[in-house]
Amino acid sequence: MTSEQQRVVVIGGGLAGLRLAARLGAGADAGAGAGGAAVGPEVTVLGEESHVPYNRVLLADVLAGRYAPEVTALPAPGPVLRRGVRAVRIDRADRTVHCDDGSTERYDTLVLATGSNAVLPPLRGLFEPEGRELPDGVHAFRTMDDCLALSAAVAVREGVRAVVIGGGLLGVSAARALAERGAQVVLAQQGERLMERQLDADASALLHTHLTALGIEIHTECRVRGLTTTQDTGRRQVTGVEFADGYRLDADVVVLACGVRPRTGLALAAGLEVRTGIVVDDGLRTSDPRIHAIGDCAEHAGRVYGLAGPALEQADALAAYLTGTTGTALAAPAYTGTRALTRLTLTTAGGTGSGPLDLAAFGETTPLPGDDVVRLADATRRTYRKVVVRGDRLVGGVLLGELSSVGALARSWEDEEDLTDLFHLLTDDGGS
Repeated sequence: MTSEQQRVVVIGGGLAGLRLAARLGAGADAGAGAGGAAVGPEVTVLGEESHVPYNRVLLADVLAGRYAPEVTALPAPGPVLRRGVRAVRIDRADRTVHCDDGSTERYDTLVLATGSNAVLPPLRGLFEPEGRELPDGVHAFRTMDDCLALSAAVAVREGVRAVVIGGGLLGVSAARALAERGAQVVLAQQGERLMERQLDADASALLHTHLTALGIEIHTECRVRGLTTTQDTGRRQVTGVEFADGYRLDADVVVLACGVRPRTGLALAAGLEVRTGIVVDDGLRTSDPRIHAIGDCAEHAGRVYGLAGPALEQADALAAYLTGTTGTALAAPAYTGTRALTRLTLTTAGGTGSGPLDLAAFGETTPLPGDDVVRLADATRRTYRKVVVRGDRLVGGVLLGELSSVGALARSWEDEEDLTDLFHLLTDDGGS
């Protein structure tokens, strides 16, 4: 390392952390001197998981059996990644990261890309009084280990009884994948409809119908109170799920898909400002200007995204910031937020039934007073399209079924273009 090289340490070997490392490496290659020596930063990524880095977005496809785990692998990061190493403490005064294997990493710039953890709800019977070990058969659905454990559980025999707790994007994905594997699936949602954060009532009803056609039993507006377990050879095994109204379901497998929570423990212990996530400014800097945060753990302008698209955009923006900074002056464009689009494809178990269902949602799908709403629905083709227009701007939309128009609509929304021909954008040829 030359004396001019900055040491950048990234905590987190997921999408955001590895994208940043790749962008910084590309910047170093592009800025190599006449002799070929790199003039960019020296980058080290600390990855807690022992697996080869993978794309978390594809875990549901692995669980469904459509992809082998190796298909989800991210581009090889090379020697910058230290796998199976967990950062346990940040010494801001000494600019050092302490790891669980006793090693330390010095930094000039530190980037927190620690991601998020699955939320474990306060269910009776989930944990014993003296411990935090989940009963056998109870799984979160967040990591490759979670995915492989679930795959093994449903591979034991045909018709495993599985209860998925949570009807958001994660729960719907898990339920669909388990149904494809031949499990008898019950989906329990505390809210009044599925994917209520992304979909309106009409779109959610279509999704409900589609999942039912896959053989998934759906319970909405029900609260899970606890789990029943049995003790066998010194270990607890889940046997069922109890609802607040007293109803009980037998279960061999329970999936906790109750959302995610930013991993902020390191930042809190280091004295950084944390609200829901680690608070960052438009340079993705934390309250310590030498420390940045990106991805699921970061909170920008009061928002934590928890999606792959914003994580990648933040990594790109931070790479531009770090390579475009002279002193404290920002030469690269600031990060001003991401206009995120949620997209999901639901296939039919065994390739039979009503066929696949694509859905997409973006922006503000609930209109404000004075907004215009345009809906197109075709029950025969199982398509539904709704957009919200404010003045001459598209501010949000929900689409189910044929999504050929989603590209054009999303571009109009992202670029805040004037709407000149909304009907063209909504029809099947609108994305061509």
